Amino acid sequence: MGKATKAPTWNCYWFAFQLALQLLFGKQAFAQIRYSVPEEVKDGTVVGNVAKDLGLDITSLTDRRFRVVSGSKEAFFEVNQDNGALYVHRKIDREELCQGRTLNVSVIVLDSNDNRPMFSQESYEITLQENVPVGTTIFQMNATDPDEDTNGEIEYSLGNTLRQKVYDIFELDKITGEIIVKGMVDFEENDVYKLDVEASDKGAPPLTGECRVILKIRDVNDNPPEIEITSLSNTVPEDSKPGTVISLLSVTDKDYGVNGKIILSITSDGPFELKPSYKENIYSVVTKEHLDREQVSHYEIIIIATDCGEPSLSTFKTLSIQISDVNDNSPQFSQNPLHFYLSENNVAGKSVFSVSATDKDVNDNAAILYHIVRKGSPNDVLSFLNVNSDNGHITALKSFDFETLKTFQFQVVATDSGAPSLSSNVTVNVFILDQNDNAPVILYPLSSNGSAEGEVTDHSLFGLDRYTGQIRTLRSFTETDEAEHKLVILVKDNGNISLSATATVIVKLVDPEKTSTLPLQSFCLGFLSR
Repeated sequence: MGKATKAPTWNCYWFAFQLALQLLFGKQAFAQIRYSVPEEVKDGTVVGNVAKDLGLDITSLTDRRFRVVSGSKEAFFEVNQDNGALYVHRKIDREELCQGRTLNVSVIVLDSNDNRPMFSQESYEITLQENVPVGTTIFQMNATDPDEDTNGEIEYSLGNTLRQKVYDIFELDKITGEIIVKGMVDFEENDVYKLDVEASDKGAPPLTGECRVILKIRDVNDNPPEIEITSLSNTVPEDSKPGTVISLLSVTDKDYGVNGKIILSITSDGPFELKPSYKENIYSVVTKEHLDREQVSHYEIIIIATDCGEPSLSTFKTLSIQISDVNDNSPQFSQNPLHFYLSENNVAGKSVFSVSATDKDVNDNAAILYHIVRKGSPNDVLSFLNVNSDNGHITALKSFDFETLKTFQFQVVATDSGAPSLSSNVTVNVFILDQNDNAPVILYPLSSNGSAEGEVTDHSLFGLDRYTGQIRTLRSFTETDEAEHKLVILVKDNGNISLSATATVIVKLVDPEKTSTLPLQSFCLGFLSR
């Protein structure tokens, strides 16, 4: 009986491989990968591509020492470090090899520092307010590194190509990545800072990632306006026309935008105003009215510059303006005409009175000279008068006599020393006052002038009216009376110091035959007191 033959059949036995990846520095990461392989396959048969299935970089397998480190005692499997393939290294007999259906194979991949730290962005833009307090953290950098252990430990630093000012104002914490303010942040000094930040791992050799941090500084109204006086006329003539430029000003503000916009104003009660120039922030101070030094000779002009920030800041400048004199005022006498009373018999050559004028101007414009307006003949009374040109004292060169001149008039001119000079004149009326400098004079015949008083020596027969000068008999003459009587008449005036004169009157009796007793007689004496 023949043996039945059976067609030969292949029994396929499947092995499941569990792979473990071990990194370079010993830390293990496990991934479950299952491969099935028939028994009795030839050596070199590829089971699967471990590198591809695990997402490994094929180019780094050799450096990372990619290999099979665990499995059975016999090396049934190996990996190709060039392409990452897992292949059969020797013949596999399932019945001999294992009781179960699965063979565990561990593949360990050791880490290599092949990843540099990476920032989430290539550049960061941060807005920072100026004058931020020192010690303020303004931003924290964050970089990542997929490597492990020291290969993935990161330290931060600022690039070494930055300006020194950046290092003076900002610092970077190498561990936390915090950017910290260490100096004064001033918008007016710099409105943008560019920081190159580096993140380096601790691998051997270390790898570095870079990014740029752009710090934009926001302006704060921390600077008051500045006023610069580019031109100033401290002294201004009072005859300057309206619109005359007194000073040129320029104003600046280091701040930006509305914080740097300036409003200029002037505070003064004087005749001045601000005029803007065609150039921005350039102004001129000009006169807006006529000046009068005699009313106001000095002005203090305050210029105020205020910015438009919130809150606003202001500054001011004071301009001291002196108004210089112009000869626009003539000398003036206090009154016109002037009246002077002069006693006769004045001492010749001495000052008898003075005239004085004033001038509102100053210096030479107010220096006054006097002179008398002379007219007429050399024998005119004015020829005997002289005026001191500097002080106005008037001197009489002769003594005046009331009995010959009782009043006269002349004019004095006051002229200043300005250029051109101005003058004014005054009329002077002089009245001569009488002094008791003449004794009474007895006139014959009778005169009605005079104010003298008289006395008679024989009071029994004759009487004298002291006011009228009438001599009269007090009784009738008798035969016993003498035929001739001598009367001494004393005449005195009424001056403070009275003056007197005497006169002898001889009275003769006539025609005695007609009667023994003469009737009462009277006659008058005339007296003159000069």
